[in-house]
Amino acid sequence: MISPSAFLNRYPREAIFFLIASFINSSGSAFMWPLTTLYVHTILQRSMTEAGFVLMIQSLAGIFGQFIGGSLFHRLGAKRLIVGALIFQGLIQFSIPFVQSWPFYLILMMGLGFTFNLSFPAIQAFIGFRWKEQRRELFNIVYVGNNLGMAIGTALAGVIATLSFQLTFWFNSTSTLLFALFFFLFMKNISHQDLVGEQQEEQQKHREKNNFTLLLRYQLYLFMALGAALIFFSNTVWNTGVAPYITEQGMPLSSYSWLWTINGIIIFAGQPITSWIKRLLNQSLSAQLVVSAIAYAVGFGCMLVYHGSYYAFVVGMVITTFGEMLISPTIPTFISEKTGENAPFYLGVVGAITTGGRLLGPLAMGFMYDHGGIHPTLFLATLVSAGSVLLCLLHAYFHRENQAEVAKY
Repeated sequence: MISPSAFLNRYPREAIFFLIASFINSSGSAFMWPLTTLYVHTILQRSMTEAGFVLMIQSLAGIFGQFIGGSLFHRLGAKRLIVGALIFQGLIQFSIPFVQSWPFYLILMMGLGFTFNLSFPAIQAFIGFRWKEQRRELFNIVYVGNNLGMAIGTALAGVIATLSFQLTFWFNSTSTLLFALFFFLFMKNISHQDLVGEQQEEQQKHREKNNFTLLLRYQLYLFMALGAALIFFSNTVWNTGVAPYITEQGMPLSSYSWLWTINGIIIFAGQPITSWIKRLLNQSLSAQLVVSAIAYAVGFGCMLVYHGSYYAFVVGMVITTFGEMLISPTIPTFISEKTGENAPFYLGVVGAITTGGRLLGPLAMGFMYDHGGIHPTLFLATLVSAGSVLLCLLHAYFHRENQAEVAKY
């Protein structure tokens, strides 16, 4: 285990400041996102179906936010795009408690989903451009740190929500606006050209290609994005299948909460194992995606066969968490390394496609559960995860060799 002093000396000081700011922002984000359904149902007095509709339109707006955010990175510049999106996001979060009109609330939540995702590919691209030599490690640290922030924020959000829902929105708004201030000050003396580097003539020509031309480079992103979308699609079974099944079996709600506690523990305690797996795979990003998909298929398959026992869900959570630890940092790392200055655009495209999986998953899983219970729901999750294995293998086929040649795109 690396000591705190060694960790601080291992990375540039500005990277440490960024990691701290990202952690604070993720903690603040957790004050609102997990409580959206509860707020709609208890405060706005709407049905659970309407609460689900809110989450759906947020995801739909997020698809457009991801794509547009990636497309605007070079046109607006990283600083203006990130800071502007975060400011609008923070103002929307601050305004929500004052809104009682249902149509206006829906508009605000669509705006929130759009602005949150607008900055997401830009921030990922920022990491990839600013710390090129250490981006593999930093993408992983950001992933782990954000999960820690979400765990802490979610725990505090439940306590604060019992006092006032308004406070949860305002804490969320404050953390977002502080993150915007951090980027404004952090990038005060960093021009867009400083961030992306001096461009050679040939690279400049690639950058000037229109978006349609970039989309034609499908081997760079499409199969990876579709594979990830299927994984995120199947992962929604935890909320729309496992959660109601556990309560229907007479188990306390804490039994479901414990599964996510296990998820958080594995993310931190399992880092040495994940590092060993990466070394075993010779640090191949494509291979990591394949193993991640296999982990999800095996985890959900185990739950499908042994779902009569609660321990099957525990084992399934452990296995799928390792899959999550492999895929989440790997996607932005692969895009950053293989697409050069076009990374923001491709990060936005991949993010939009994977968000589609999160959008459709609850609808499909909910339908399967309503018409057949846990067995067909877990069968769908396993089948879809197996499909993601095939897509990730296809992605790995395109990148089995000549990887340096692909980087020019």
